[in-house]
Amino acid sequence: MTIDVIDLRDFYSRRLGIVARRLINRGIQAHWPDAEGQRVLGLGYPTPYLGLFRENSERCIAFMPAAQGVLKWPTAKPALATLVDEFSLPLPDAAVDRIILVHALEMSDDPEGLLREVWRVLAPSGRLMAVIPNRRGVWTRTDSTPFGHGRPYSRSQITQLLRQTWFTPTAWSEALFMPPVGMGWFLRSAMAWERIGAALSMPFAGVHIVEATKQVYRAIPAKRERTRLIPALQPVLVPTSGMRRDDETDHLGETEPQSR
Repeated sequence: MTIDVIDLRDFYSRRLGIVARRLINRGIQAHWPDAEGQRVLGLGYPTPYLGLFRENSERCIAFMPAAQGVLKWPTAKPALATLVDEFSLPLPDAAVDRIILVHALEMSDDPEGLLREVWRVLAPSGRLMAVIPNRRGVWTRTDSTPFGHGRPYSRSQITQLLRQTWFTPTAWSEALFMPPVGMGWFLRSAMAWERIGAALSMPFAGVHIVEATKQVYRAIPAKRERTRLIPALQPVLVPTSGMRRDDETDHLGETEPQSR
């Protein structure tokens, strides 16, 4: 289900990928204008979008799943990207303030397990942002882009998944209303597609952008113990076979009283 990191890099180096990155960055920045002084973690293939936070955050790192592969990032500076097991991140509990998931949930074989691990490393006051392919969008109908791979989600499915893994969705937006066509006219009119789609609340955007917070005090369902009804039994004395033989012997050994 996971797409190779080389294919992801090649997509974002093409004109269509450059436009897609610009439109999604616009949606991310609307939720998170900056991350000054924050510890930011990107998981999946987040490097095209971490440039928004690398300069003003306290630290900004990228984790890429082992099944996908990893590329050096940034290219001209010390590496801030590493290969990880997505279900066992090399971080202590509550280590980061903000986490962004891109090409992660839809590619994971166990999205619930991934989100529980994200919950573990996110600080109590931290925030999560996920960019997830829209199940009703046009971009999921073709495999020429990364958004056409993996499992797409509807808004209700995302909400259910987040609540099952102890997150609360707080904000929603969409991006990629334009069709996934790399021709010049479509690319030049991409911003017009975004404005029209957002104004009309069209349900056919390519991706959902959802922000969520961590539930620090999560509910634990109570289980009521069933009452077992045990019938009251009266004790009954039952003589054993040995006792019966002794009784018979005593009875045979008795003599009748003589009459006077």
